[in-house]
Amino acid sequence: MDPGRRDMIENQGSFKNRSATAPRFDPNNRARKATRPDTHSKTAQKTAKYLSQDEQSRQFVADEDKFVLKQSKKKADIRVREGRAKPIDHLAFNLRYIESERDVFDDDDGDIDIELQAPATVVENLGVDQLNELQADIGTLLVLETDATNRKYWEALQTLCGDRKSKLDPQGREDRVLHSVAEDIDRILSPKTYDQLEALEKQIRAKLRSNENIDADYWEQLLCKLFVCKSKATLTRIFQAASEARAKLFHEQRRNPDQPQSQPIASDSHSTDAVAPGGAQPSGNEDASQVTKALYDREAARGISENEEIFTAEEAVPSSVKPQWTEKYRARKPRYFNRVQMGYEWNKYNQTHYDHDNPPPKVVQGYKFNIFYPDLIDVTKAPTFKIIREHGRRRGESHAAAGEADTCLIHFIAGPPYEDIAFRIVDREWDYSAKRDRGFRSTFDKGILQLHFQFKKIFYRK
Repeated sequence: MDPGRRDMIENQGSFKNRSATAPRFDPNNRARKATRPDTHSKTAQKTAKYLSQDEQSRQFVADEDKFVLKQSKKKADIRVREGRAKPIDHLAFNLRYIESERDVFDDDDGDIDIELQAPATVVENLGVDQLNELQADIGTLLVLETDATNRKYWEALQTLCGDRKSKLDPQGREDRVLHSVAEDIDRILSPKTYDQLEALEKQIRAKLRSNENIDADYWEQLLCKLFVCKSKATLTRIFQAASEARAKLFHEQRRNPDQPQSQPIASDSHSTDAVAPGGAQPSGNEDASQVTKALYDREAARGISENEEIFTAEEAVPSSVKPQWTEKYRARKPRYFNRVQMGYEWNKYNQTHYDHDNPPPKVVQGYKFNIFYPDLIDVTKAPTFKIIREHGRRRGESHAAAGEADTCLIHFIAGPPYEDIAFRIVDREWDYSAKRDRGFRSTFDKGILQLHFQFKKIFYRK
């Protein structure tokens, strides 16, 4: 008999529970695990960049909600400034000092002088119709709001509005029979902190779930009042944080007399700590306003690329007549964040004597000037610049020694209250083309003068 058939007959019991269509066990073959997709492969990474249609729809709705919420807060700020604010506007205005994503350009110089109104006070002074309108406005903001602190703020206000409405409408209160113990409940809850209220809430819920013979109406009323007290504690904590942030900003502005826009010269002055020009902190009479700091931080956050370096080759401005506006406004030096573009020039000489493993020295290939003028008195006149060549040298002429490059001064001119500023740059012909990589840019928008240019590349033909 065939040995394989004999083994099958002897081991017949082990095959009874096996499916007829299942693969046969072969000890000579090794089972392999199913391959997993390689998440680090280039194909997987490219696929992850593309969003599905549902994801794109969700992203679009989220962006639209964010835009609508931002516009709602802007409108509230405008109504508060103009003295025609509704209750929801005063309540939204309180959050502006603790919002991390708030844009500094949405603020006004006079906003710091507007007093914040306590949320509990705003709600206490409203009637039933106003409370209904406020609850509807809060519900709209809660749908759009994503910040956790802001959501707690609006949810606490919803609870406070509901409690205030129940007090103004005693006929509809379910707890009217417990009016006699209302003072006792207030006396128990009023002195407790937020943490103590949370601990008491757990105890009350446990008592209501138990089988004890208790006065359920009393304990349910106590639980409802506890929610109101927790909401008041949450609003007090958030309002205190906003008030402290406002007070800190208020004192900073008062210590810096140069910050308010178009402020005339005062009788006293304050000096700031001296730091290197173009650094993270202003030096001397450098502009130290909050708007300028925000512009500087935004530009610095973009960083520098591999072929760029921070450029701070500041020079003394050529002597000229002192402008007349210095008698009215205190002159301040504009801040800047400039970059110089460096690279290799692979001309015939460098191709002969150097290679990619041993490259030639880097040379200047262009500049990116970003100078901040957010507080110009006359916003209709944009800052300008001019090129100054010393020693009577004209454009296209070279007085430099062999192997060196001619330099010149680029002189930036604004208006009050900003001083002129100058930098020494390499004097070569600029490339005015509009290409994306080498595009020439000379703009003044939102208080930023941008002058970006690269030098023309010279190609020699045989």
